[in-house]
Amino acid sequence: MCNLAIKNVLCCWELLVILMSFIDFILFSVQIQLVHKDPEAAIVLFWKAINAGDRVDSALKDMAVVMKQQDRAEEAIEAIKSFRHRCSKQAQESLDNVLIDLYKKCGKIEDQIELLKQKLRMIYQGEAFNGKPTKTARSHGKKFQVTVKQETSRILGNLGWAYMQQENYLAAEVVYRKAQLIDPDANKACNLCYCLIKQARYIEARSVLEDVMQCKVSGSADPKSQARAKELLLEMEPQQRPIASSLTTTKMSLEDAFLEGLDQLMNQRTSFRSRRLPIFEEISSFRDQLAC
Repeated sequence: MCNLAIKNVLCCWELLVILMSFIDFILFSVQIQLVHKDPEAAIVLFWKAINAGDRVDSALKDMAVVMKQQDRAEEAIEAIKSFRHRCSKQAQESLDNVLIDLYKKCGKIEDQIELLKQKLRMIYQGEAFNGKPTKTARSHGKKFQVTVKQETSRILGNLGWAYMQQENYLAAEVVYRKAQLIDPDANKACNLCYCLIKQARYIEARSVLEDVMQCKVSGSADPKSQARAKELLLEMEPQQRPIASSLTTTKMSLEDAFLEGLDQLMNQRTSFRSRRLPIFEEISSFRDQLAC
């Protein structure tokens, strides 16, 4: 009799779990519909979920994305900063990615640069992807694996773009060169070429551009990449007196120190002794330079 009662209780519990899962699915579907039909109402629902401690990881991230779409990026930034402590450790990386997009939207380039550097430091220290060599990403409804190597190149590319917005083309050049050494592609090659053009270093710029024109790097066959390469080529044609490569010998700033640390680190030939990438081994010797 006792065993029968226990079985009944277990059955009821299983049914309750299934019912709760079904309700969660319905609520999630309703939220998705609201995001498309009434974003402001969806934001209210997300706030309620966050305040109630219900699925805070996804609620905070999704709310910030909707706020960005509604031109409420500043509010989204404050929301993430104020409530990210309620989110799991696994959610912090994706929240950082959302923050980077929000900083970009608001034109907060300094904040964007600092956060990108922080993400690079996490990779150096083996803390990216929660210590795993790859992570699962999603784009246009499809899942795919991203390696630490690819993520490093992506972050460096974003950092280079941020420096370009500040018209710091020398800093952007150094960062793009590092990114191209790790995981080259046509978009970063074109950006590197642009940085060199802005420094009147046309011979080097043309050399970088030839790799795209001849489809030697990933993404070169894309019509947009070819079109941009042709635009850059046309931009160089009227220029006269190409200047050979020369770096200015101004006093090293903290920004330069960070880039110099990357430069020296990339040139090291070290064996793979930990879960970090070889290019990030022995980072401790550059800790002072990177802590800017």
